[in-house]
Amino acid sequence: MSGTFVGMPAFPAAAREAVGDATLRGNLRHATHTIRDKRARAVAELDDWAALREAGRRIKDHTLRHLDRYLVQLEESVTAAGGTVHWAADADEANEIVARLVEETGEREVVKVKSMATQEIGLNEALEARGIHAYETDLAELIVQLGKDRPSHILVPAIHRNRGEIRDIFRSEMGAWGRPAPEGLTDTPAELAEAARLHLREKFLRARVGVSGANFMVAETGTLVVVESEGNGRMCLTLPETLISVVGIEKIVPSWRDLEVFLQTLPRSSTAERMNPYTSMWTGTTDDDGPRTFHLVLLDNGRTDTLADEVGRQALRCIRCSACLNVCPVYERAGGHAYGSVYPGPIGAILSPQLRGTGSEINASLPYASSLCGACYEVCPVAIDIPEVLVHLRERVVQGGPAVREGNRVVLKPAKGHAAERAAMRAAGWAFARPGALRAGQRLASRSRRLHPRTLPGPGRAWSGSRELPAVPAEPFRDWWQRTHGGKGEAE
Repeated sequence: MSGTFVGMPAFPAAAREAVGDATLRGNLRHATHTIRDKRARAVAELDDWAALREAGRRIKDHTLRHLDRYLVQLEESVTAAGGTVHWAADADEANEIVARLVEETGEREVVKVKSMATQEIGLNEALEARGIHAYETDLAELIVQLGKDRPSHILVPAIHRNRGEIRDIFRSEMGAWGRPAPEGLTDTPAELAEAARLHLREKFLRARVGVSGANFMVAETGTLVVVESEGNGRMCLTLPETLISVVGIEKIVPSWRDLEVFLQTLPRSSTAERMNPYTSMWTGTTDDDGPRTFHLVLLDNGRTDTLADEVGRQALRCIRCSACLNVCPVYERAGGHAYGSVYPGPIGAILSPQLRGTGSEINASLPYASSLCGACYEVCPVAIDIPEVLVHLRERVVQGGPAVREGNRVVLKPAKGHAAERAAMRAAGWAFARPGALRAGQRLASRSRRLHPRTLPGPGRAWSGSRELPAVPAEPFRDWWQRTHGGKGEAE
């Protein structure tokens, strides 16, 4: 990835500041509870939800196992339909390709439908450096862009803003970007939506270049799919003369039959709808409808490195529904900005460290941004076992070990600041491998229980500062069992 948000500290420091913001916590609590309650009702309507979830998992795993074959098939299908495929190994290469394609049209403006891949690579900033203005057209992304802010949620990037804050942003910033906000604008949703509609309409009608992402790519036909709820995507995908789509290589599905599964699970898990109001599909170009020129930029940017990890690769199943964010107790209190990535919440805690590596302080801290409660796994429509990957990445942070970075097999060094944890794990491993030593340690702990402190010293304060230490029992379980059962069960 192109790096973290500028100036972002590690997760614990950023989260500590966010938790102290009462307005932010109120906005997050209201929004996440509302979305997850609606989602639960939408999912409950389907008797075969568990079967759909399992089907989605299997389709994604099959595709990832044969990703090389399906990507070649996709390129052939897109090319046959009149499109042009470009391959980008990293963010810099993707940005260079898109900037060059825009410059070749002679245009200095582009309209965008929300794309997390372009946020991941910092495309807007790269285009701005070349004198090209990129205008976000998704309502929440527009709010973030006008407010010189950062997205904090996958589905609702401006979830941290309330209506009063949005009204103030529109009043003060819209005029500098185009059509100003109407006089006397209030914070009612209808008026805010109308102000955005009027502001964006002139951009839709003027723009000759559109930039998009895609929720899915169908290998057998070369079809790309964007699902959205506002209609801005349809405008960006049909009105411009040139369309450039930047899509992660993991977004591919083999066939239309496979796509049918995800068009049921994605809307219910994201917007709690039976289907999205706008599902746009396009295959190459035609002379009579839509853009005359279509470019597909296939983005790697750490994805093949992630694919090489047998445990961590399941993160590439993600269909960006954001259900895991809405049930996560950590996200609800800390918000998305604390994750220092365009991918916040539980999925960001496992995806960002794999795409970017764990060498920086913030990336090394993200696998710890979880209580491991498992709620994220329960709601994931493609059954990503996020807690399993979190523990796997914690081991990588503490112990280091073999990994793949930029296509090369390397041995990672342990991250700084985890020496005490590493020593504790080694001591525990030594004790658990020696039953006699473990039994002696348990007896010593029980007999000295009156002397135990209420809080832990040194690095342990980070754990006991917000938790009560569990009381040590007066007698180890093994001794109790020996005393009450005479060792019969153990002998058997």
